Amino acid sequence: ALALAWAGVEYARSVVLTGFPWVLLGHIWIDTPAARLAAYVGPHGLTVLTFGLVLLMVTRGRWGVVGFMAAILFLNFLPTVPRAPDEPGRPVVRLVQPNAPQNEKWDPDRARVFYDRLAQGTGANPRPDLIVWPETSLPYLLEYATAEVEEIADLAQGAPVVIGTNRRDGDRFYNAAIVVGPGGAVLDTYDKVHLVPFGEYIPLGEWAARFGITGLAASTGGGFTPGRTARLLTIPGVGQAQPLICYEGIFAQEVNAGPDRADFILLMTNDAWFGRNAGPRQHLAQARLRAIEQGLPVVRVANTGISAMIDPTGRILNSIGMGIDGHIDVTLPAPLPPTVYRMVGDWPFLLLLVLGMGGVLMRRRNVD
Repeated sequence: ALALAWAGVEYARSVVLTGFPWVLLGHIWIDTPAARLAAYVGPHGLTVLTFGLVLLMVTRGRWGVVGFMAAILFLNFLPTVPRAPDEPGRPVVRLVQPNAPQNEKWDPDRARVFYDRLAQGTGANPRPDLIVWPETSLPYLLEYATAEVEEIADLAQGAPVVIGTNRRDGDRFYNAAIVVGPGGAVLDTYDKVHLVPFGEYIPLGEWAARFGITGLAASTGGGFTPGRTARLLTIPGVGQAQPLICYEGIFAQEVNAGPDRADFILLMTNDAWFGRNAGPRQHLAQARLRAIEQGLPVVRVANTGISAMIDPTGRILNSIGMGIDGHIDVTLPAPLPPTVYRMVGDWPFLLLLVLGMGGVLMRRRNVD
């Protein structure tokens, strides 16, 4: 009952009041071979596994300890999945990180410095098949950045560039990702759907505006407006990407409930908010778990933090560390077949939760 209740509370924390599934108990497995089980049971299944092993140890005496140690050894020494060789003709993706600390990111005197770093990385030779900039990396509203977008397209020498930017539509503002093609044409756009409460919008702000309390609602300039629906980005010559902007990458159930399956996950973030402590590493670890759950490679690009190419088994193929500006070119791995978790999501976990708690209540009733 304790194991199931703990997992149930963690699930509720992941969905109630928009959710915050950060540092779940099952995340302790991310840096071990046992993390591969997430492809079958998802993050909450890993929590049940963890708590179940601990309770085995504390409730079964010496044999519980033996069983616990045997299970830990087994889970940590599962055979490593061989890395698939790079297929001929796979796209090469350039990750560009400007190293923009949060206290300098919007400073008018520093904004051009970070833009120039991104531009330099974009124009470097040889030309890749795709170039990715981080979240909100364009230092101006999209409608005022026509010259910069055209310059970026010229530097890219025909390669598509995905850029994080803020854009405006009427009185509403969006945290967006755009695909830029030759000549600066905006080929596709994604608006962030799951916004950060209080960080990107004020909860109930639209409701308050109806009663004359302005300045809180997105329609009156109080924060961002969420995108209408999750969607894929079409990137010429590369394929279909499932875009995630920062915070969206921590919600396993939302990533799983996305549109048609993509060729890869494209995660653009600004981990400068976390400073140089555990936050950027924890955020990266969760991106690795999304790769395992979906069987898809993850292209992760940060303003500063840890930019990385992650293969479909959660391994980091190459990365740019915190406090570093620069770029790396990495071959995009091929996706794996759809995982069990991709096909069934959290339903087996929820069924186990209901049946398990029902069994506990019936047992208690019989005992009474």
